[in-house]
Formats: sequence, C-alpha cells, structure tokens
Amino acid sequence: MATLTAAKRLVVKIGSALLVDRKTGDLRADWLRGLAEDVKWLKGLGCNVVLVSSGSIALGRGVLGLPATSLALEQSQAAAAVGQIRLARAYEEVLAPHGITTAQVLVTLEDSADRRRYLNSRATMEQLLSLGVVPIVNENDTVATDEIRFGDNDRLAAQISVTVGADQLILLSDVDGFYSANPVDDPDARRFDVIDAITPEIEAMAGDAGSGLSKGGMKTKLMAAKTATAAGCAMAITEGSRLRPLKALHEGAPVTWFTAHTDPQAARKRWIAAMKPRGSVTLDAGAVTALGKGKSLLPAGVTEVTGPFDRGDSIAVLDPSGRVIGSGLTRYASDEALRIKGHKSAEIEQLLGYPGRAALIHRDDMAL
Repeated sequence: MATLTAAKRLVVKIGSALLVDRKTGDLRADWLRGLAEDVKWLKGLGCNVVLVSSGSIALGRGVLGLPATSLALEQSQAAAAVGQIRLARAYEEVLAPHGITTAQVLVTLEDSADRRRYLNSRATMEQLLSLGVVPIVNENDTVATDEIRFGDNDRLAAQISVTVGADQLILLSDVDGFYSANPVDDPDARRFDVIDAITPEIEAMAGDAGSGLSKGGMKTKLMAAKTATAAGCAMAITEGSRLRPLKALHEGAPVTWFTAHTDPQAARKRWIAAMKPRGSVTLDAGAVTALGKGKSLLPAGVTEVTGPFDRGDSIAVLDPSGRVIGSGLTRYASDEALRIKGHKSAEIEQLLGYPGRAALIHRDDMAL
C-alpha cells in the first residue's frame, strides 16, 4: 500500500463541496487553512505539491446571485470568471503565511490533446515545481465548452498527474473510498482498502451519483484511476471534509488506494519508446557518452538531422555509425534542428532569432 509521506510529487484534487459551503456559497475558510497546514507539512518532507481545485463556479454563482440549479453555459462561464479570481486569492492568502508561493494554472482539454500545448504546459509546471511553487490548477471554465472540456476535475487531476510525473494522486471526496455498492442505499456495501487492478467486476460496482456541488461520480474516479496508475501514479480516494485531511490520511483515515505497478519515469520511458519516430538525429561520440551518463542531448552533439518532424514528435537517436540507441521527444522542429546542430546552446538565440531551450531532447523525454 502507498504511504503518503513517501510521495516526492503529489497531486491533490479538491472538490467544490469541500471548499464551498452549500448553504451560503461562501468559502470554508477554516478547512482551507487546515489544508494549507497540510501542504506546509508535506513540503517540509521534501514533497512537491500540486492542487487541482474546483470551486470557481460555486463561488462565482454566489457572488452573482445565480440559482443553485443547473446553469446555462454562459452563466457558468460568467460565474467561473468571477469565482476564479476569488479562488486564487484565497489559496494565496492561506499559503503565503507559510512562505509558500502559489501560481494559478488554467487549462482545457485541448492543452493535453495538442502535443505542442501539452509540452508547453509540462515545461511550465516543471519550472514552477523546481522553484518550490505550489500550482493551483483548474479547468478554464471561462472559455471551455462541453466539446472541449475535461468535464470533471477527477479526470483533470489524473491528466495533471501524468503531465507532472506525480507518484501519488489524492482525490479528496465526499466518500471515504470505493465501495462494492452505494453505501447510502446498501448497508452491506463494503469499502476496498486496496485495488490492484480495475477489473470489469470493479467497474460494474461504480455508480454515477455525485454530490450537490460536484460533477463527478465514482465512474469518473475509476477513469481517473486508470489514467493515473497506467502512468505509474498510485491514487487514493478518501473523505476530505475533516480539518487537515491529508494529515488524517497519513494517520489512518479510511481510504481506498489504487496501486501503480511501475514508477512515473519508467512508465513515461516506455510510452516514448513505443512511439513511431518521425525523423532522426545522428550524434558524435561525445554526445553518446554524455547520454550514457544521464545527460540531455544538446545541439552541439548533433552531426546530422533527418526529417521532417515537428516539435514534440518522437525522433530516433543514432550513434556515429547510424545505429539506433534510443528515441526521444524533440524540443525543436526539423528545420530549427538543422540550423542549430553542431552549435552551442548559447548560440541558439542568434541562430533562430529568438530564445530557445538549451536541450534538443531533454533527458526526461528520452528512452535509451
């Protein structure tokens, strides 16, 4: 079973029902302060934390006086625009006293479906985490429509876990785990402590019911678990309304863990290795040696480029004799790679006319 304190990179999904009072539409300030204490505690253990937070529409509809019933698309977008700024400010205000810097990251489904936008999102998140920032991620409900949206933050949280290479995803929910049936309707329903494989039998147990302010049900949580565990990220479902919910989980609160059978980096390497290369680069002997030591591929070590390929495509990596030694996701299109091959990274801006990334293929995006 996974241990929360063992996580090096943790994504926590927070539902609207935990963050916003159902009756008043106001933020649950005491609960949010408790969550901030948990984030401080985890960061003190050396864990990078990403928060995927619902709540913008729930907050905004209260400010605008919109009904608690289903909203029209335009009303939802307006509520999100008003609520998002309040949500971001609330996180900043509770985390700043702990010396923690926050960042607002708004995404849509297109940001993961489009390769270039996915790479940009990944690079931004990596930079934020390397600087010790806690990203507050939400779907950009102000512009998203039903055709181009995740639709629930369980699915979004799983995708963010894949994007940042998290080793654990915690879904703070209004239920304390995955049950064999709906425990509200069936007194004999039992909670699973650990689920090692999501079988058809497990899927058949999932219901659709969600809480009043949230959109997701247990089926969306199973979908999230499939995405996360396939990428090497263990996932937990636990009840989140108590103060200090993450500390409570560490201290033995009821939970269902979905186990991952590999680590995020190994899963990513397998995914890259399975992709069909769109082109290739040939390296000099020095670059081959550097890659063997775990270094990124710099333009200076490239002697030949074969394309065409675009940024984000998989390309083969060849040694001086033309033997394939691996593959990776390129940070430059083939025409750009041709112009910078053999040159030092400091020369990229002069050669391309704009600042570029130092590596042609980053070591995290390479499978040897």
